[in-house]
Amino acid sequence: MATNPEKICTNVSKKVLIIGAGVAGIIVAKKLSEQPEKFITIGFLDDDLSKEKLHIIDIPVIGNIRNLETDIKKYNIDLVVLAIPSLEAEKKLAIIEQCKMVAVNIRVVTGVEDITFERITQTNVTMEDLLGRAPIKLSEKQLTSQIKGTTIMVTGAGGSIGSEICRQICIHQPKQLVILGHGENSIYQIHMELLKRFGQSVVISPIIADIQDETRIDEVMKKYRPTNVYHAAAHKHVPLMELNPVEAVKNNVIGTKNMVIAAAKYNVENFILVSSDKAVNPQNIMGATKRIAEMTVQMIAAETDKNFSVVRFGNVLGSRGSVIPLFKEQIKQGGPVTVTHPDMTRYFMTIPEAAGLVIQAGSLENGSKIYVLDMGEPIKITTLAENLITMSGYTLQEINIEFTGIRQGDKLHEELMDDDEMYPEQIIPKIHIGKPKLFSDDEVIRFMQEFPTISEKQLIQNIYELVGTKKDVECATVKGAVSK
Repeated sequence: MATNPEKICTNVSKKVLIIGAGVAGIIVAKKLSEQPEKFITIGFLDDDLSKEKLHIIDIPVIGNIRNLETDIKKYNIDLVVLAIPSLEAEKKLAIIEQCKMVAVNIRVVTGVEDITFERITQTNVTMEDLLGRAPIKLSEKQLTSQIKGTTIMVTGAGGSIGSEICRQICIHQPKQLVILGHGENSIYQIHMELLKRFGQSVVISPIIADIQDETRIDEVMKKYRPTNVYHAAAHKHVPLMELNPVEAVKNNVIGTKNMVIAAAKYNVENFILVSSDKAVNPQNIMGATKRIAEMTVQMIAAETDKNFSVVRFGNVLGSRGSVIPLFKEQIKQGGPVTVTHPDMTRYFMTIPEAAGLVIQAGSLENGSKIYVLDMGEPIKITTLAENLITMSGYTLQEINIEFTGIRQGDKLHEELMDDDEMYPEQIIPKIHIGKPKLFSDDEVIRFMQEFPTISEKQLIQNIYELVGTKKDVECATVKGAVSK
């Protein structure tokens, strides 16, 4: 007997509305029917006009998705199940937002094989799902013409961004790819992966080296003489660098100095420093040292006719140390998901987008520039957490969000450019050129010369003075830190 949604009345079972009357929706409905004490399905919503007013397994198709909010209120819905695994990410997020607006719980089904509905728990939520937009596409022809037949070096090649840069470079058929990193295990892993996929067409040369070792970097650069260098090696964790400012300078500043001087010495055509939005008006050690790294590249660039440039972007979804792996682990443990502040925003992009746009910036023959990758509008961390909880198959009642307070060095909102740095137009889609800010070469050189001999407190003061940040060094210095 067919269900009449107008006459259903229950004080125990949750009233459920299923979006999508296809295979996934039908499977969900069948699973729900096995738990009548918990759920009662009111109906389907589907935009397929041929299903309008049909009854599918005795459950009516009560309308189309455009009427979602109206039907939620009309039938007093407790739970919405989005059961269209193939739905575009942007539309998926729009439906989630609609449910939030009317304060109804929603669960998202991302694959038919995962449906049990005793617990619809997904582990395959994609970064594109969370961003709610299509991936940025690159000019493949331009990249191939720049890379094919050349020798390329990637530092930090075992990291999230570095390893993806390596994968994308190999697609464009370089003669040789030099993968350089300090971590033996990470370099071994990316080396094995690249050999398996590209070993027949590209010479893959794994190098274990510390960018802080000037002599070793000079030796490697002299031996391989790369055409392009993508410098992705860096210490990037904000809280850790607050605790370890000396190591931040060693790696992010001195390491970059060693790389860029060797690149200039051995006539590298294109040197690209992977930088961060945290280098803009830096309020933490990590961001400030990345800004000094930018200055170092700009300083050496002025002495060469090659393309020595900087690429800035914000947070990379899914990279090591980013919020998504942490959120996923917290969801897996049953919550809470921890967010520092309800209003905190960040710019986000995916690992493939970040790597691809870094490579594309390296192919632009515009002299030495600061390139800023257009990452769209900033996203609230709270919204990101809510969407990941929902797309993982939980409701916001089942997994709650806990606010822990802004950490030392964090900004509420990040910037990609100072107001006086930005050219408004894009030189190519998704890439802006910034106007480099003026600074004193002598001050950068003096900073590096004084670094080995000063206390940690003085070092922190020198870091912030060099980048023009007014900061109380007593507050910035970690309590109990040991001086050098």
